[in-house]
Amino acid sequence: MTKQDVADRIKKLRKEINHHRYLYHVLDRQEISDFALDSLKKELFDLEQKYPELITGDSPTQRVGGKPLAKFEKFRHSSPMLSFNDTFSKTDMSDWEQRIKKLIPKGLEINYYCELKIDGLAIEMVYKSGDFFVGSTRGDGKIGENVTQNLKTIEAVPLKLREKNEIISDLKKEGLYKIAKNLEESWPETLTVRGEVFIHKHEFERINGEREKIGQSIFANPRNMAAGSIRQLDSKITSARKLDSFAYDLINNFGQTTHEEKHKILKIFGFKTNVYNKPCRDLQAIFDFHDIWQKKREKLTYEIDGVVVLVNKNEFFEKMGTVGKAPRGAVAFKFPLKEATTIVEDIKLQIGRTGAMTPVAYLKPTEVSGVIVSRATLHNEDEIKRLGVKIGDTVVIGRAGDVIPDIIKVLPSFRSGKEKFFRMPNVCPSCHTALTKKEKEIIWYCPNKNCPARKRENFYHFVSKPAFNIVGLGPKIIDRFLDEGLILDMADIFTLKEGDIKPLERFAEKSAENIIRSIQEKKEISLSRFLFSLGIRHVGEETAISLQENFGKIERIKDASIEELQNVSDIGPEVSTSVFQWFRDRENLKLLKKFEKVGIKIKENTTKKTSNQKLKGKKFVITGELKNMARSEAKERIRALGGEVSESVSKNTSFLVGGENPGSKFEKAKKIGVKIIDEKDFLSIIEI
Repeated sequence: MTKQDVADRIKKLRKEINHHRYLYHVLDRQEISDFALDSLKKELFDLEQKYPELITGDSPTQRVGGKPLAKFEKFRHSSPMLSFNDTFSKTDMSDWEQRIKKLIPKGLEINYYCELKIDGLAIEMVYKSGDFFVGSTRGDGKIGENVTQNLKTIEAVPLKLREKNEIISDLKKEGLYKIAKNLEESWPETLTVRGEVFIHKHEFERINGEREKIGQSIFANPRNMAAGSIRQLDSKITSARKLDSFAYDLINNFGQTTHEEKHKILKIFGFKTNVYNKPCRDLQAIFDFHDIWQKKREKLTYEIDGVVVLVNKNEFFEKMGTVGKAPRGAVAFKFPLKEATTIVEDIKLQIGRTGAMTPVAYLKPTEVSGVIVSRATLHNEDEIKRLGVKIGDTVVIGRAGDVIPDIIKVLPSFRSGKEKFFRMPNVCPSCHTALTKKEKEIIWYCPNKNCPARKRENFYHFVSKPAFNIVGLGPKIIDRFLDEGLILDMADIFTLKEGDIKPLERFAEKSAENIIRSIQEKKEISLSRFLFSLGIRHVGEETAISLQENFGKIERIKDASIEELQNVSDIGPEVSTSVFQWFRDRENLKLLKKFEKVGIKIKENTTKKTSNQKLKGKKFVITGELKNMARSEAKERIRALGGEVSESVSKNTSFLVGGENPGSKFEKAKKIGVKIIDEKDFLSIIEI
């Protein structure tokens, strides 16, 4: 092989590798496997090592630079890199539209272009004669830092633009004939593109995990990690972090008339753009786009914190000008805050049905994730000590899914000296019984089974959806019945008559009739739901189902020994002891007899196994809201096909089914590597 042959081979290898980079990062498809592409890269690397004089700056092997830099040089942008003003509501958006409409002639219609707002770092990329020349950060908008070597390490950033003939051909295919003609007549010497650098969630978790192991500080969020990675003086460190990038703006004017056309041109030139960005006709279309991605954001592999909305027509956008460092023709329509600051006005104890004492912070009402919240759980006494929270403190609260908010952090710099410590009482606030705490446990309990607060919680639990599901019988009505002395235990609910309720204030004849009908319709119940309704400590929905499947009848559970109970899958010593003791309590046995007397019929094992047991050995966890079926129906279907359902995520979990607004289980599943599927994939698995 002559040197000329080597040069020709290197040229072809570079062209082929760049072609596959474009396919993979821009068009999201592959013609060859990763292994084959790695083989091409290896051949190129070996040839360049043998003939170093043939190495050029645009070679795919040159993504990682040589020696670390001593410092970053400053780089002046050709035009200011602007940032966006934020909006947080539909009202804000309507106000913005009214303002910008005044800046164009009356009667002209405005439409928009919407982009997912990536939580990353803004960058500028300058190309000269088709080669990547300078990459920089935004800086103060006028002058940024030259981070060219670090941006070169990102596969999504092209080191060389596509060939002129390919670009012009694809522009014509896209119907952009005017732009194609302009480029044929005048090809740009310099191309300036702007975009975002970000890191995927799984990479964020991986890197933080590695840093934690070796005692290094961890990054607070993916944006900080992306920014820190781009500002490394050693590009090898940046390369190891596997950053990604989307391009979103083209500074050159080739005759494009809309922002949408800019995105099409960027993609054709070889830049990776976000496939989810789209034009929106009006405000309602923007609201729909915003709502969709607020729900879907957790399923993305990267973080987004809102939607960027731009006036689509470039002429209008330019005419609107700027205010400060922000263009008037664009805003960031942010998602509701996942975190917010507020003041702890008080800390009180919430008494659960098992007697567990949970400290709850009563907050100055504030909006988090689109919901006004006034309470946050403090979990236990140890958590209060860990946070160092006092009554009167300013705190950061966070909310995920539909879960009650947590206090994330106390801001002690706001303290005035008037804040007060919370001290756990020695006795139950409701019945004044001395509180107890088992050895090695952190939760305090009220041991009094007749504690009024415990009884109320037990009633709420008994009529709840996963238990007897008595529609219309909520906490307020239960409270009223208890206060009037109409019910003393759960069985009394089924002895109520219309005449008992009608005389009560605000209970009309029709509402009394509806409540009694609703109660009488629920006299037949499956064994698992009945067991769950009893409020036995440690017996959740899944444990109740396991007991149903293993024993079939309540009499068999009542007579079972601790050893027999412990033989049930997923039931350990603590749960088996709790069940055993519940069925040895004289008052509980009296209650069971009373249920029989009032006509409660407990159906035997109702889980119908199909002949198809294809899910045998598979364990599922469901989180979030399912659109096409109730979660209870999904669980029944899994069990019918031989699978198991669990309430907690572990390494033994086969699949986590993620619906809309998933909670903390979703994050845990990602962290420990559990396979996550959406509802569509789940329906495919169970063949609905």
